[in-house]
Amino acid sequence: MTALTHDAVTTAELTPATYEPLLDTVEIAVLAPGTEPAWTLSELPDGLRMLRVDAAGAPVEIRLSLPLGDAAGYWHPQAGWSRTIVADWEGRSTVSLVDGFAAGCLYDHSGATLLTFAATDPVPEVRIRFGVSEEHDTYVVHLRLPASEEPHRVLFAPRSPSAATALGALRDRFAAGTRAMPVPEAARLPVYSTWYAFNQQVDAASVEQQAALAADAGCGVLILDDGWQHLGSGRGYAGCGDWTPDTAKFPDFTAHVARVRDTGLRYLAWIAPLLLGPRAECYERWATRAPLAATVPGAYVLDPRLPEVRAHVVDTCVTLVRDHGLDGLKLDFLDQAMVYAGDGGGDIGQALTLLLTELRTALEAVRPELLLELRQPYVGPGMVAFGNMLRSVDCPGDAVANRVRTIDTALLAVGGAVHSDPLLWNATAPVEAAARQLVGALHSVPQISVRLDRLPPDHLAALRFWLAQWRRLRPQLLDGTVRPGRPDDLYTLVRSEADGVSVVDVHSERAVPVRPAEFTETVLVNASDADRIVLDIEGAEGAGTAVEIVIHACDGRMIERSPHTLRPGLRSLPVPRMGLAVVRSIG
Repeated sequence: MTALTHDAVTTAELTPATYEPLLDTVEIAVLAPGTEPAWTLSELPDGLRMLRVDAAGAPVEIRLSLPLGDAAGYWHPQAGWSRTIVADWEGRSTVSLVDGFAAGCLYDHSGATLLTFAATDPVPEVRIRFGVSEEHDTYVVHLRLPASEEPHRVLFAPRSPSAATALGALRDRFAAGTRAMPVPEAARLPVYSTWYAFNQQVDAASVEQQAALAADAGCGVLILDDGWQHLGSGRGYAGCGDWTPDTAKFPDFTAHVARVRDTGLRYLAWIAPLLLGPRAECYERWATRAPLAATVPGAYVLDPRLPEVRAHVVDTCVTLVRDHGLDGLKLDFLDQAMVYAGDGGGDIGQALTLLLTELRTALEAVRPELLLELRQPYVGPGMVAFGNMLRSVDCPGDAVANRVRTIDTALLAVGGAVHSDPLLWNATAPVEAAARQLVGALHSVPQISVRLDRLPPDHLAALRFWLAQWRRLRPQLLDGTVRPGRPDDLYTLVRSEADGVSVVDVHSERAVPVRPAEFTETVLVNASDADRIVLDIEGAEGAGTAVEIVIHACDGRMIERSPHTLRPGLRSLPVPRMGLAVVRSIG
């Protein structure tokens, strides 16, 4: 058998293989150089299927193929904005513990799934090809797995009415078998971040001023981002490595942290522990352990496969938390370790597993209710043992991206609390623009990053109102059953339900099906550009459903409170854009 390759332009040009039925309309072929691999498919008690491939320590390629049918889109953790179906010469990705995850979901135009899978081991580097085979009118997914003495295992979810349902079944399976990091209450509270508000121009007095205002507005955590550290200036990373406070900005960093914590906020500091810049005082000592440049400007990357590097990172982080009274850290740029992937020096995912296990153990010894923020793309199932705040990747000022990325993250978040990218808006913009950012983060823990002392009164009112609503509805938004719709529709109609309360946020002009008789309260969030929500009322038979409707503008002002009888059919409700309506059953 020829060596496995991903170099052919299309999958039709790869080494021919014999396919066999796997499940539903999906067929499988398994290749392993130098051996004859064996595979079995078994049904699990929860209805999932487990594929097991034995290949005697050889690298394995699992090829999946199914008829195109009415396929509409393909979701995977690295999808970004490419979530329609693509040709197989275009669909390629490499994933690992700190860069995505080997999972995917193909669905049709009704939203129902055709194929949903996930590798059970999130650590090794996996190369994936996917897309439409133009030669065969099929959709293909090829997984190239590294050699392992253990059997390779891949989970499959049965066909489901939606991607969220199918991926949720996989998520539940991972959650049951994962030692996720505990999630303190503080990890589920709104955050004030200094990044967009200050960039690197932070200082003790300014941060303390914002901390007091943030605590008063409803935040529970402050994250001090880049710029606090010695040589933390300029938008590159050439000064990274020493991780000691800049005494010109923070003359007594420990006392500063204590003052912020006295406002009631927990305190985290940003650190990129694998980055090493040539301006750092420790550069000469560690340069030989960081031979490759980072993909971010100005820095090199410490090789986590080296025991001395792991010990150095752990000691640096523990010293920072212990000596200054921090509640935790924002761990950034862990994915930069992938510059060493495939160099023959060992698996990066396995090395980072060792590093992060040691780091968590050491930090929890000094801070039992530890807070650790991780950022996309390293928030997959394998990382929940090492972080409890799972944050969306940067999307400054982009409410749509924040909505899409936070919901994407939550689809396979088996632990931790999903956080938004910090919210940024301009103080001179209309108040609706500020509210749009807050509504875009509705299905995650919101992080705020504007200068609160410079906001006009209506912006502050909107911030207070939406943070209060988010806290009230947190059981539905974070913990309830969430039905976001098709991924390629960018989640423009999202339902979140728990405890007899339904939250429906709509982000485009459309008729919104609601069943008010089934809930004690239905909260309607108007994130469209129209000053109304058109309801398609279902399930209110006979005399209809008696309700009280309270309508709020985006800054919290009450517009209307009145009784109504809702009967089946269409009804226009005058909800201002970025406002909400609360529909409560009477009697």
